[in-house]
Amino acid sequence: MAASSTTPRTPVLPISARKIKDNAADWHNLMMKWETLNDNGFSIATKIVNIKNVTQFKDSKLEIEHEDPSDHERLSLNYNMELEQCCTELLGTFKNLAKIHEKMEKLCSTTKGVCDLETYHHAGEPKAPLFHTWPVFYFYDISLKLLDMYSQELKLKHTIVEEIAHTADQDLLMVYLSSWLYQPYIDNSNIVLLESMLLETGHRQL
Repeated sequence: MAASSTTPRTPVLPISARKIKDNAADWHNLMMKWETLNDNGFSIATKIVNIKNVTQFKDSKLEIEHEDPSDHERLSLNYNMELEQCCTELLGTFKNLAKIHEKMEKLCSTTKGVCDLETYHHAGEPKAPLFHTWPVFYFYDISLKLLDMYSQELKLKHTIVEEIAHTADQDLLMVYLSSWLYQPYIDNSNIVLLESMLLETGHRQL
């Protein structure tokens, strides 16, 4: 009776397949964390732009109305402190994005290691797919494509972090904001690539 009531065990995946499946899940988690940080960064960048716009507007108003210079100094000090705090927060967000990017690089490296291992063990003979239909090198190819998108995007964000607090041009500030939010180097294909990998590894059901 005890034997008949035992729950059937899930088949154990080979080591290479297990590693690839884990990597696919890691890609999903890292991309979701990136999007959360991107949204947070956009909120902070918006505050920076608003502070700069208000400060510039107040500066021009004070010049016209010849208000008490001490009021001007207090106002500038308050806004400068707030601006500095927001810039520090944006830099912190960027550093967290950079950490995610480092983990993406490691995923690519481990995926390449699995590919090399499989090639070594099955040299000169046809190799069955680890899961459904994909040759193992497909996973590395997709990892490289995803990494390239996020690498380019990280470079753009680095530029924005360095320039946004020092730019007086309102149009350029809006370009920085829009670029941060819409991430031009990460197109919709990143989701297609990710979902394809999740389907192949069994994280998503057909």
